[in-house]
Amino acid sequence: MNQLSDSALRKLLIALAIYITSLLAANTLGIKIMPFVFDSHLSVGIFMFPVVFLMTDIIGQVYGKKFAKFFVLAGVISTALFILYNVISIAAPWSADGAWAMESYETIFGVSFRFGIASIVAFAVAEYQDVLSFFFFKKNAGNKFWLSSTLSNLWSQLLDTVLFMSIAFIGIYEWSVLFSLIISWWLFKVAMGVLYTPLAYVGIWLLKDKDGSQAN
Repeated sequence: MNQLSDSALRKLLIALAIYITSLLAANTLGIKIMPFVFDSHLSVGIFMFPVVFLMTDIIGQVYGKKFAKFFVLAGVISTALFILYNVISIAAPWSADGAWAMESYETIFGVSFRFGIASIVAFAVAEYQDVLSFFFFKKNAGNKFWLSSTLSNLWSQLLDTVLFMSIAFIGIYEWSVLFSLIISWWLFKVAMGVLYTPLAYVGIWLLKDKDGSQAN
């Protein structure tokens, strides 16, 4: 990877912290679903996942494909580590003084473990596809960030949603609810990504070193 200035490195680490936090928050909080239009449903993870996918586009735009792939790798490692911690935590014996929380704890974090497996599979496939498709559209669609980001998100969010929902929710929700979740979550994630695009331009402006020393 190219040499970064101290300022660029600090900004990159802050961006990585936002990226990892958004990813883990979506994985742990996403079990909650909200009512949506036409009797459909949305997971509260809808507010976090567009940040995850847009962040790799922002990093790719400012620092290049290698750094965007590094973010994806960091996300895969953090999710795998979270799953490992989850397994250890659930397997550890309970103290009698804390047994009052056992049932709810194991219900929630047992599902979070399944969420983690679903997330790491869907995330690894969809995020790498997002990076590759972003640079494909950037090269072939006039080098317009908003267009490349939107088109890549259409494809990658579809992959992510179908893979994640299938692994995470089959057997938990009825098929009609699951189908509703997939369609509504995919469309809403894409819409949220579009709405977040002005913030993405702010992020690009903030990440760019004013001395021009960032990687391209």
